[in-house]
Amino acid sequence: MRRAATIVAMALLLAGCDVSMTQQRKFKTYAPAGMWSDGASARPLPAHTVAEGDVARAAAAATPPLVDDALLARGRARFDVYCAPCHGLAGDGDGIIVAHGFPRPPSYHIDRLVAAPAQHFVDVITRGYGVMYAYADRVDAHDRWAIAAYIRALQLSRRATVAQVPDAGTKLP
Repeated sequence: MRRAATIVAMALLLAGCDVSMTQQRKFKTYAPAGMWSDGASARPLPAHTVAEGDVARAAAAATPPLVDDALLARGRARFDVYCAPCHGLAGDGDGIIVAHGFPRPPSYHIDRLVAAPAQHFVDVITRGYGVMYAYADRVDAHDRWAIAAYIRALQLSRRATVAQVPDAGTKLP
């Protein structure tokens, strides 16, 4: 009797299973929807919504790391990939894109950019500037700081004297 009850119970439970979960009514992305007054199925995010990880990413973008050999090596590697095609390997604004007719970017060695804080370079990489588009989606925050440190190293190497090298600081100015 108990065995028969178990078989009947299993049969009833399995009878409830069907493909309705895979064939349910839903809106496709950007499909029109009469449910809402604006007629769009894509809904705006609620006010004050913060995506997971945004707070940590914002903190990383706002805090300059300590400069060491590893950071400069990473900065040089990322600079060579993302910056050198336009700014050139030495930061003079003579990258390969200039030879192909694109506007010449500024040299990192002009007085205005030598005097600029490192945060300026991080902001430009993040949001873009002039004809340069934003790299925030291509270069993570730590790498932006690494690139800024490498740019500062390029600037210092161009203007530094031998007497100044031993007194170089460990933080980005």
